[in-house]
Amino acid sequence: MTTPQEMVERALRLSRNDGCVVLVDESSTANLRFAGNTLTTNGVARSARLTVISIAGQGVGVVSRAAVRDDQLADVVAAADAAARDAQPAEDARALVEGGPASPHWGEEVRPTDIGVFEGFAPALGEAFAAAEAGGRKLYGFAEHTLTSTFLGTSTGVRLRHDQPTGRLELNAKSGDLKRSAWTGVSTQDFTDVDVSALGSSLAQRLEWAKTRVDLPAGRYETLLPPSAVADLMIYMFWSSAARDALDGRSVFAKPGGGTRVGEQLATLPITLSSDPGAAGIACAPFVTAHASSRESSVFDNGLPLGRTDWVKDGRLEALLQTRYSAELSGLPVTPAVDNLIMTGPAGGPSLEEMIAATRRGLLVTCLWYIREVDPQTLLLTGLTRDGVYLVEHGEVVGEVNNFRFNESPVDLLGRISEVGASAQTLPREWNDYFQRTVMPAVRVPDFNMSTVSQAS
Repeated sequence: MTTPQEMVERALRLSRNDGCVVLVDESSTANLRFAGNTLTTNGVARSARLTVISIAGQGVGVVSRAAVRDDQLADVVAAADAAARDAQPAEDARALVEGGPASPHWGEEVRPTDIGVFEGFAPALGEAFAAAEAGGRKLYGFAEHTLTSTFLGTSTGVRLRHDQPTGRLELNAKSGDLKRSAWTGVSTQDFTDVDVSALGSSLAQRLEWAKTRVDLPAGRYETLLPPSAVADLMIYMFWSSAARDALDGRSVFAKPGGGTRVGEQLATLPITLSSDPGAAGIACAPFVTAHASSRESSVFDNGLPLGRTDWVKDGRLEALLQTRYSAELSGLPVTPAVDNLIMTGPAGGPSLEEMIAATRRGLLVTCLWYIREVDPQTLLLTGLTRDGVYLVEHGEVVGEVNNFRFNESPVDLLGRISEVGASAQTLPREWNDYFQRTVMPAVRVPDFNMSTVSQAS
């Protein structure tokens, strides 16, 4: 059987054009699913995808196929070569990144994940089922672990590899009559650091809070957003920060009259939003892997090294998503996307529990969902609250509140945050299918816009 490394080398030799980039992604997934305090299914799966990026002059052809057999490889490369020769010149065309030393583990065998990753976690989950059953609650959800090995080779000598472990747990607790619901989730690299008992206890507490119902009208409320909800908002802002869109006047980061808002103060508090491939617990690929060109990425940048990037530093906008092409247009440094996101505030930030205790009257929002963009010029987003909005009075949670539809811009929100809590690794609710590696704080917003009452449950 052809190894991923051999497939990269063969594809590069087969290409007849001026340049070639080959990406092979080998993925394996193990999962557990459960409902009503009972494990329902478990399984493992494997997949592989080959992407060939052929370059003819300034034309680019990209062909991506899953599960390519040895006898199909030549056809995939030929199709990419032909597409490149037929293509119009690419505006982001640049010389391919020159190769340096190969990744030290380039030649090692791919070792897939398997169900054994849950060896310590599964018994703890069983104990959480028993505790929930004894308390008249039902637990639903899933645990998933994926290991993706990405191999990048180019005709200019790049030979890079990254092995990315990704784990997530989603837990939903419901009361025995199924009328009350609470959600929590965590991200992890290997499930050895997941405290299922603590998660179950937190959900039990929220269901107790929900025994008292308080109906409130729409309006602006002092609101505590936990790390998960903050992650969902900051991820959308990150995805919307392409420098090319700003230069073209198409985004919230466009400067009136031309240019970008880089250098502008967005927050009064010393908030920093950054990415770092080497960040503990959320490490990610330290080089660019672009399977296609877009307004925020370029196939010509494959193999560029990635380091820590401050997108917002001490409240000031420092950088936008930049390819080498857009950086030439903007005159700003090359700052490609990194696959994690970290938000921090002043040192010594309080815990969420301490923030609740310091609240005279306000809302505690568990999580956000169904987030959609309303206006790209302001990055106004709309969405719904779900699985628990709680009223806090005089430092204590006094009951569950009806759900709301909200309308907020994460960029505008940065300037209105009045308190930032301690940062911790978290799992976004809305975007965890696409973006799991985040470290976020809880934040206090004095006037979060709950625009209408929602019937969502």
